[in-house]
Order: sequence, then structure tokens, then C-alpha cells
Amino acid sequence: MKISDLLSLCFENLRRRKGRTTLTIIGVVVGTCSIVVMVSLGIAMNVGFDEMIQQWGDLTQIQVYNWSSGTGEVDPLNDEMVAKIDEFDHVVVATPQYQPRYFNMNLTAGKNDRYVAQYVTVVGMYPKAIELLGYELESGSYLPDTPASMNSGKKQVQVLVGQNLGYQFTDPKKRGEKAYRYPGQTDAGGKELGPFVDISKDKMTLKSNNQGGEGEGKELEYALDVEGVMISDYKKGYVTDAGVVMDLTVLKRLEKEYMKANGIKDTSSNNGYDNVYVKVDDVDNVEAVEEAIQELGYSTYSMRSERENMQKQSQMIQMILGGLGAVSLFVAALSIANTMTMAIYERTKEIGVMKVLGCGLGKIRAMFLVEAAMIGFLGGVFGVAISYALSFALNTFGPLLMGSVLGGFLPMYGSQISVIPLWLAMLGILFSTGIGIVSGIMPAGRAVKISALEAIRHE
Repeated sequence: MKISDLLSLCFENLRRRKGRTTLTIIGVVVGTCSIVVMVSLGIAMNVGFDEMIQQWGDLTQIQVYNWSSGTGEVDPLNDEMVAKIDEFDHVVVATPQYQPRYFNMNLTAGKNDRYVAQYVTVVGMYPKAIELLGYELESGSYLPDTPASMNSGKKQVQVLVGQNLGYQFTDPKKRGEKAYRYPGQTDAGGKELGPFVDISKDKMTLKSNNQGGEGEGKELEYALDVEGVMISDYKKGYVTDAGVVMDLTVLKRLEKEYMKANGIKDTSSNNGYDNVYVKVDDVDNVEAVEEAIQELGYSTYSMRSERENMQKQSQMIQMILGGLGAVSLFVAALSIANTMTMAIYERTKEIGVMKVLGCGLGKIRAMFLVEAAMIGFLGGVFGVAISYALSFALNTFGPLLMGSVLGGFLPMYGSQISVIPLWLAMLGILFSTGIGIVSGIMPAGRAVKISALEAIRHE
């Protein structure tokens, strides 16, 4: 008997018992749909956890601190060590985000330096790392690898500035609220007021103040050459909103000039950076990179620990929900076994005739197993199709459902309540088909044990 003949015969046998076959398939549909939808809720929760963590920060970023993760001492976290970490497998880039310890800076702009922004946050980074770390620009371009100020000798510094830096400037000649500007501020006529300083066009000067060191003290001035304006993103830090980013080597040179001019001595215990930021190529490689850095003795921090804890919680919920769905599929398996057992009693004479005509026992067993598999397969296909429909409905009307019906039992962490990936759909169909085959083993075994003579005499 060819496979095509076997499939055709099995399909015809199921078609002859439309009512019973339909009811059995419906049971499989319910079971498959239950387990797929239940598991999809847990998957959506896992996806939601990742979305939520990404709002806190970059999942592929590691912070390295300049102190030991154990009891021993570690080498200073200097440029040489940063370069070593940068060479690790899966590391996209490593850079300090250096804020000077001794450089007290203000910004001035306007005619006769009328507008002032005090205590501006200035950060030094490797230029190549700025774009790789996800700092996006509203306008302009990123810093060049070789700063122009280092070559020309001019007191001009190439920088990136935060999107709302202009609102940090005040007008000391005015009093009260008139001395300040903030986003969304309007005049008496309802017209929106911009900042005092246009950071893209107006000339700005970086000035240092004398901190009263051993020297006479000297105010240093540097004209800012704004290369680009960063989009405000507090996940990347306050500097993207109202700060200044410049080449790390330039910032360190300015700090040395400032310390020399004011007679300030470096009292830090080492010449390393307080912390370094490491960008990894994929979230799945963060753990390996973090462990490699910890082997050097440094303390680290990443979102990996929070993500792992949330994933464990999600997996536990998935197991509970999947178990609830599996109960329905177990009931469907009993229904398939009952249907196939009844089919054997109804077709006893037919089985006897097949044996007398020389049909092998394996063919008879295969016929009943294929019929059971067909029931499972059809139930799985329809169950997955309905699962996608239910998933769409949950994602469309989910927020209202979560609030009014479930009462927060399944909190909505992400943008979707149900996520059915392709692998889950395929697994649902394969699982239901497998359940059908397993449910048909006992009835098929009973069919091959029937005596041919007794089967022919059966009424």
C-alpha cells in the first residue's frame, strides 16, 4: 500500500464518521489553542521585560568601575587598560566618560558675554565611541578622530552639545522669571519663547574660574566649535540634554592647563578613570564579556542581572500557564483514544477481511495511527489559526481586558499581551500531532490482535 493510498483511505474513514471526528478535532483545537495562547502570554511578558529594561538603559552596555570586585588591588583603569578591554571578543567599543575633577567651567554667549550658563556638565570620550554608544544627533556631525584644536594651536574646542543646552543660559541683567528661559515658555500673547542662546549659531565661550590654588590664578577661555547637537536621551545621561561632550584628550589637556594656571596639585590616589563604558555586540554576549572583565579584578554593572531575574519570573509563569493549557490537550488525547477505540469496534469485520486478503499487521497498525495523527494534525492547524486570532484580539483590546477582567493578575509589561513566534506555532502543530499518534497506539495495538476468523463472524 502506497503512502498516498494510505492517506486517502484514512481520510475517507474519518470522513465517514463526520460527527464523531469533528467533535474530536474540536477537542484538540481547544487543547492546542489553550496551550499556545497560554505560552504566548509568558513570551509576551518576557518581551515586555526587555522593553522595560531598555527604557532604563542599554542592554548591551557594561559599566566598569575602578575598584576591585574582591579583596585584592587592581591595576589603574587607564587608557592602556581600556585599550585592552576594547580588544576583547564581542566588544564593539570601550571608552571612559570622563568628568574633570578640577576644572570648574561656565559658558558665556552674546554681546559682552551677557548670557551665562553656570556649572555646565562637560564629558570627555573617545570620538569613535560616541556614535557606537548610541548618541544620536539632531543636527551636525560627530567629532573628528583628530581634533582640529590640537593641530592648529588655537583656543578653540570642537564639541557636541545637548539639545536643551540653550535653556541653561540666564540673563544676569534681568530679575525674576525674566532672567530664565525654559522649554514651552510663552509670552503674554501666547507665543513660545526660545532660549536666549541659539546653540547651533551663536558663539559660545567656555570659561574657567579661579579656585584659589597656590598660584595667582588665571581665567582660561576657549571658544566652542559646535560640531553637532545631540538628541536629548536621559538613558545616555544628562549630558545629552544640557551638557557638552568633547574629545577626551582635549578635555584632559584643558584640565591640566587649568590646574597649572591655578596652582592645583593632583591629589588622586591613581591616574585611572573612575569608570569605563563597554559596548557589546549582542545582549547574549554580555555575560561572557562581563565575566572576562571581572577576571581582571574590576567591579562591573549591567542590566544582565535584572534581565535574568525577570526572565526567571517569566519562565515560571510560562510553565504555569503552559501546564494549564496542557490539561486541555490531555483531555483531547483521551477523546482521540476513545474515538479510535470505537472505530475499531465498528470496523472489526473490515479488519478481518483485510487480514484474510493478506494485509500485513504493520499496515493495519499504520492505518489507525495515521488516522489518529490526522485528527491531531487538523486540530493543531485549526488551533494555531484560532490562537493567532485570539492573540490579535488580546493585543488590540488587551489593555481594557487587563484592567477590567483580570484585575492585574497578568500585568502588561510591554506593548503586547500575546506573542506567538513561528517556532511556537510549529511546536503546537507538532505536539498535537504527536499527541494524536500516542493516543492511537493502544487502539492500533488492539486492532492488530483481533482474530481474522472472529472478525469475519462479527456482526
